[in-house]
Amino acid sequence: MGALSLALFGAVRPASAQAWSPAGTGSLTLAVQRIDHTGHRVTDGTLSVDGQSLNVSIYAQFEYSLTDRLAFAAGLPYVFGKYVDPNPPPPLIPFLPVDQCRCWNSGAQDLEFATRYNILHGRFGLTPSIAIVLPSHNYGYGGEASLGRHLPAVRFAMDAWQHLDMITPRLAVSGGYAYELVERVLGIPNNRSTASVGASYLVHRRLSAHGEVIWQRTHGGLRVGAGDVNTPERLAQHDRLLRDNNMRAGGGVTYSLPRFDVFVSYLAFVNGTDTHAGRAVNAGITWPFEIHR
Repeated sequence: MGALSLALFGAVRPASAQAWSPAGTGSLTLAVQRIDHTGHRVTDGTLSVDGQSLNVSIYAQFEYSLTDRLAFAAGLPYVFGKYVDPNPPPPLIPFLPVDQCRCWNSGAQDLEFATRYNILHGRFGLTPSIAIVLPSHNYGYGGEASLGRHLPAVRFAMDAWQHLDMITPRLAVSGGYAYELVERVLGIPNNRSTASVGASYLVHRRLSAHGEVIWQRTHGGLRVGAGDVNTPERLAQHDRLLRDNNMRAGGGVTYSLPRFDVFVSYLAFVNGTDTHAGRAVNAGITWPFEIHR
C-alpha cells in the first residue's frame, strides 16, 4: 500500500554531492516515481504474487541553504494508485472501493519538512538532520491503491561520506542511519530504523553514477503470519501497522547541464517480511538557484 517517498536532501543525487551548499543557494526538484508492486513478502519471507498494484507519484521539493552549514527543505508527493491484480481482492480484507473497480485513486500524500546541519564538510562529511512528516489531508489508508499510511512521524538521521582519494578523487562512499518516531495506533508501536550504504563515482565532470543498499526494520508492528491480526480493529488497521522489514538495492545516474540537472534511478525490493515485492523507477529535474545577499 502507498508510495515510497523520495527522501528529502538526498534521493535524487549521489550522497557525496548532497551535504553542503553555500549560503543563499538552493534548488527546486520535480520528480516522477513509478512503483510496480508485484506481490507481497509474507511473514516467513515467502513471495506471494497476490495483491499487485501500481503507484505513480509526482514529487516536488524545495531546498535552501540559510548558512554554509544550515539548510532546510520541504516536499510533497502527489500519488496515483491502482489495484492491477487480475484476481479480485480477498473478501475478508478491508479494501478501498477503487480496489474493487480497479480505478485510479489519486491525491496529495504526506508533507515533509526537514532541516540539516553540516558538522563536518569536505573530503569527509557528517550531517545530522531532522524531518517532520504530516499527512496532507484525511486520505484512506487501507487497501492496495491507498495513497500512504496516514501516520505523522518525526525522523532523526545521521549521514556521512568519505572521498577515497587514495584510490581516485572521483570515488566516494557514504552511509546513513535514521530512526523514525511514528504515531501509535491501537497502542501498537510502529517506529522504524533505516540504514544505508552507498558509493558514487564521477564518470565525467557532468556525469555521476551511484549505487545504494537500504535496510528497513520496524520496531513493533503486526505480523500477519504470527497471528497478530486477531481482532476486527487490527484487521482494519493492519495495512499501515505491519512489521515491514525489507532490503532494497539500486542505483542511478545524474547529468549536469548548465542550468539544471537531470537524473534517473532504479530501486529493487530484494527481500523482506510483511512487506511489498516490486521495483521503483525515479526520474526528474533539479534547478539550482542563488539568492544574492
